[in-house]
Amino acid sequence: MARKFLYIFAALIILVIAGGIVIRIYESELTELAFVPTAKFEPQPAFEPSKYAGNDMWFARPGKAGNPADWLPMGAAKPEIRGSAAIFFVHPTSYIGRDYWNAPLHDAESQDRARMFLRGLASPLASAGEMWAPRYRQAAIGAFLTNKPEGQQALNAAYQDVLLAFDEFAATVQKDRPIILAGHSQGALHLTNLLKDRVVGKPFAKRIVAVYAAGWPISITADLPKLGFPACTGPDDTGCIMAWQSFAEPAEYDRIVKAYNATTGLDGRPRKDTPILCTNPLNGGAEPAALMEANLGTLKPDDELKTGELIVGAVPARCDGKGFLLIGDPPEIGSYVLPGNNYHVYDFPLFWANVRADATRRLQKYLQK
Repeated sequence: MARKFLYIFAALIILVIAGGIVIRIYESELTELAFVPTAKFEPQPAFEPSKYAGNDMWFARPGKAGNPADWLPMGAAKPEIRGSAAIFFVHPTSYIGRDYWNAPLHDAESQDRARMFLRGLASPLASAGEMWAPRYRQAAIGAFLTNKPEGQQALNAAYQDVLLAFDEFAATVQKDRPIILAGHSQGALHLTNLLKDRVVGKPFAKRIVAVYAAGWPISITADLPKLGFPACTGPDDTGCIMAWQSFAEPAEYDRIVKAYNATTGLDGRPRKDTPILCTNPLNGGAEPAALMEANLGTLKPDDELKTGELIVGAVPARCDGKGFLLIGDPPEIGSYVLPGNNYHVYDFPLFWANVRADATRRLQKYLQK
């Protein structure tokens, strides 16, 4: 039971608003668990520029054996021909220790947990192309649970690793190859910064098929214009952003909204009362709501999180007025639902088959254009 308890909180990635302000969701519950590191913050030495040139610093990279994103649940057919896209996926927080502010790469437990996340979160995108998923010295989960400056320092340090990995990715893939960018939670935080720092206004931007930033609050007015891409408004759009945060009903997200309203957007203006981006993964953002009949398959993992099956028509999806994605009555798909009917951990698995079809279709549309 203790092991399952730890996995629950390993999967709980407290959302961090760009600009360094922490969303203090479930603060009292988690603070009691004392996840905040007790060690002194030690600045991470910068990697040498060639650090990501080989296979060692990647969970997934073309030519590297044992790609966790190639995992498939029961009921999912292996693609006859893999798509032509290059996919860059940033995994969420997998380090829950207190000994370091940034996860050491030799920590076997957090590295294994990151591979587990890639099996469930990155796998629906893998049929669209070759997956690149970097290892990086992620900020510890405790960095999201404190006002200490060390928390933001840890995030900044983690981002430097992701930047270096992305630069290797961008320099290595063929110059005419279509690109898919994706991430979840801490990974989505770093992804939005990558868009701002490395993609917007660059020739590279013309190659973006789509961006999948699930589990991340993006203000439509204060953030989205600075990211350089519009929201997806249909399954045929390319060069657009898909983003959603999943809750069953009744959804209790008041604490998220309160924290969100207290932050500043990427354009320097308050996010208070600005709409949160919600694009429905069941219809590619075409409409706010979709019936469960539109759900091509929800991934239900087994208790050991090693295998899983696809359940067709498991949940509907509806973007509400606040910008959260509501999935109706709480589905029984696993033990890792967070307080308030928060299905954050399942943002990708809830719509596994639809995300897979979405990426494949957008790639086809991009190639046609």
